[in-house]
Amino acid sequence: MRRASRGPGLAIFAATFVLYLAVGVYLASGLHVYVGDSLSRVQSAQSVLFSRDPHLAAIGFIFTPLTAIVQLPLTALTPWWPELTTEAISAAVMSAAFMAGSVVQISGVARDRGLPGWMGGLITVCYAINPMIVFYGANGMSEAPYLFFLAWASRRLVRWVDTDDVHELVVAAMALGFGYLTRYDGGAATMAAALLVGLVSFRRAEKVGTPPSTRWYRTILDVGLVVLPSAVAFVGWALTSWLITGNAFAQFSSEYGNASIIEQSGGSGSDTAEAALRFSMTELAILAPLFPLLLVAVVVTRATRRRLYPLLPTVLLIGAVLAFQILSYSRGSTFGFLRFYITVIALAAIVALLAVPARRTAPVRRPGVYAAMPVVESRRRPVTIMGIAAVVTMLVAIPVTAWGMTSPKYAPQEFALTAVVAPRPDSTERKHLDAQRVLRSFSTERALAQYLDSLDLPEGSVLCDTVYGFAVVVASTRPKQFVIPSDQDFTTILNDPAAHGVQYLLSVPNEGRGSADALNIRYPTLYDNGSQISVLVLEARNDGANLPDWRIYRVIPR
Repeated sequence: MRRASRGPGLAIFAATFVLYLAVGVYLASGLHVYVGDSLSRVQSAQSVLFSRDPHLAAIGFIFTPLTAIVQLPLTALTPWWPELTTEAISAAVMSAAFMAGSVVQISGVARDRGLPGWMGGLITVCYAINPMIVFYGANGMSEAPYLFFLAWASRRLVRWVDTDDVHELVVAAMALGFGYLTRYDGGAATMAAALLVGLVSFRRAEKVGTPPSTRWYRTILDVGLVVLPSAVAFVGWALTSWLITGNAFAQFSSEYGNASIIEQSGGSGSDTAEAALRFSMTELAILAPLFPLLLVAVVVTRATRRRLYPLLPTVLLIGAVLAFQILSYSRGSTFGFLRFYITVIALAAIVALLAVPARRTAPVRRPGVYAAMPVVESRRRPVTIMGIAAVVTMLVAIPVTAWGMTSPKYAPQEFALTAVVAPRPDSTERKHLDAQRVLRSFSTERALAQYLDSLDLPEGSVLCDTVYGFAVVVASTRPKQFVIPSDQDFTTILNDPAAHGVQYLLSVPNEGRGSADALNIRYPTLYDNGSQISVLVLEARNDGANLPDWRIYRVIPR
């Protein structure tokens, strides 16, 4: 029996956490560069604790809850450190910790297998400093925890395939359950895990001559173990949403859900299934250009050695997530964002670490009856051409990904970083001007928040929806001045703002995503003329990209 040492993992975690957090604080506090979904989750956590109607259900049911829940302890410190919320530092801490955790899991695969230090170290470093990994470890998005849970589940299932240790299966199941609470496409990973576990359990029992009844019993038990946490998460989250909102799957059917966002934004950008497939393949090539060649080589080598099973967990789990994303984009049900394919970087790293034979057995608490430990190679045996190819695969990905992230077409959410890395303030090139505007996203909303804060308004004085208004609310040091949709009396106040002490209305154009704004639904001409209930006080043209202009109306008192 061998147990894994925690020392190297802690050192790796500390080093990468500091790196990602430093980048995150620089982007958020130094440059005020934010990503919308990250700010939205910060605002959700803020609403749970510091809105005028604080309650747990204010976390919302469009996004999965884990990233916002994790931020709650830090958000609670906002009265003493306002920047945790107003500058989204809590989000940077969250993503930095989870991304550092994913690096620990990647390096853990190398340590589990006793790979040469230079090989495991280089592959881990290449993963850790990949530009996409650094950016999404710093910006507070859900990609960091999602990568962590996928890498954690993959590592544990690789160990389970060798050891048949039920502890590994249970931990993998927990990781998959948390993965679903991070991103809904985590359900695809769970289904792939169920397929893998069922296949391995049944075939392994069959090989040793286990009676059919026992074979099926064991297979069903193992599949049930790996699926149960995700099933509980799925049913629990849907049931909670239904009890509170009357909608079990608000992420799909709500006017704030993904389908509505795509429709309001004019479509996903995938004109035909064939074009969408080409686009997805290009995205994957940007993130892992040599991975397909490495995968084929590793599959052939392992098939020759009759050791394919340890490769299956990672390929099936993360492959299912990527297949789900490609299918979703081809059907026009999601956007063509580079970050949606980021899991291929973790897939490439783990496959690279499985490219050479293990040099020691995996850590194990209690080997199962169907354990199939690998034949351990001599530690003095030199690394083969496969090991070198694995390292080269990860090395080449770094400059290719950095180059791909400069493309407005293939990296619409990342290309603006070129203006951070190589600023050209005097440039008049269209691409650079577009990048500058992306970097200025939410600067107008911050200015509006500062203006409203300066008025020293009482609680419940400003009525707004959070379709776009989340960025104003989260930047404010006085969140209780806002009446927002998560407030239980929002609809009542919306129907008669003057009678409930509302002084100002935040309005956006009644078009695109603004058509889902509750104020526009209730008062369709509000942005144009105040709908005869308010008068224009201030108009602000938006400096950011793909964000609406704002008008602030003062409510006409009765």
